[in-house]
Amino acid sequence: MNEAILFSERQKFRQWWMWLILLLVNGLMLFAFCKQMAGGATLESKPAGNGGLIFSVVLTLLVTFLISQISLDTQVRKDGIYVRFFPFRLSFKQYSWTQITRAYIREYNPLMEYGGWGMRYGFFGRGRALNVVGNKGLQLEFTDGTKLLIGTQEPAQLEAVLRQLGRLTV
Repeated sequence: MNEAILFSERQKFRQWWMWLILLLVNGLMLFAFCKQMAGGATLESKPAGNGGLIFSVVLTLLVTFLISQISLDTQVRKDGIYVRFFPFRLSFKQYSWTQITRAYIREYNPLMEYGGWGMRYGFFGRGRALNVVGNKGLQLEFTDGTKLLIGTQEPAQLEAVLRQLGRLTV
């Protein structure tokens, strides 16, 4: 892993609708917490106990924090492709060129092909996907017949580096 990095990209979740939902859920939880703890009033006829409410508030804040920390890091080096989906994978996973039979940039439909964004498994033999935003990715096909799609927001730069290395296949 001491090879020079020819291409590097870090992506984070940035879908506005996801952050709006998280903001609304966290706001509602904090409002319910403040209303019940400060005034004794509740939002419902059968309120949760204080312990359950505290647990719910902490859980929603932790989920929001976790989502804010997720990043997809991709590197291209002379000896292969390196990928890390932090915090689920702390170190980079290397895919050496000897493992890869095809590598090309393609447009895809995250919802229809993989069921959304994140660490996904595709439908009907499409393989796995690592993506956080967008609909363009680096499609890798391996010698064992498996596939991996790595999302990218810089498809032109990634394609240029693969072409320069002689690793771009169409």
